[in-house]
Amino acid sequence: MQTTDDAKPEPKPEPTIWAVPDDVWEIIEEILSREYPRHRQDRKRVPLRPVLDGVVYKLRTGCQWNRIPKEYGDDSTIHRHFQAWCEMGIFDAIWRQLLLRCEELGGMDWTWQSADGSMGKAMGKSTIPADAVGPNPTDADKRGETKRRRGEQQ
Repeated sequence: MQTTDDAKPEPKPEPTIWAVPDDVWEIIEEILSREYPRHRQDRKRVPLRPVLDGVVYKLRTGCQWNRIPKEYGDDSTIHRHFQAWCEMGIFDAIWRQLLLRCEELGGMDWTWQSADGSMGKAMGKSTIPADAVGPNPTDADKRGETKRRRGEQQ
């Protein structure tokens, strides 16, 4: 906090988003209608806004799919749409459009960007050789005893 008398107070942080705001939904709805159209032979489609809100809830909380509150719809329906949207690149299209709109409003600072991948799943195999890591201490031999480290005989 600044201590000078003429200092501006620090801005209050924005509230956490748990549901897509109306103005953002208008942009997303346009993308979904273009990129994820309803097929003529489909049964009645569930409303997509609660589905998207359910995805936001799932991603914000990290909960299991079957723990998404029922107010967003059936968990398997939300998951099915999420998988389809990922496969079709819908989230990339939404992200791209929202970045463009934000830039138009002067809200983008392209000199600094950050992404947090700490919650992402590690992909591929490790390049570290198995012998560099050492034995797994939970491995047990036939007698049920833990194997000794450093290759010692029992």
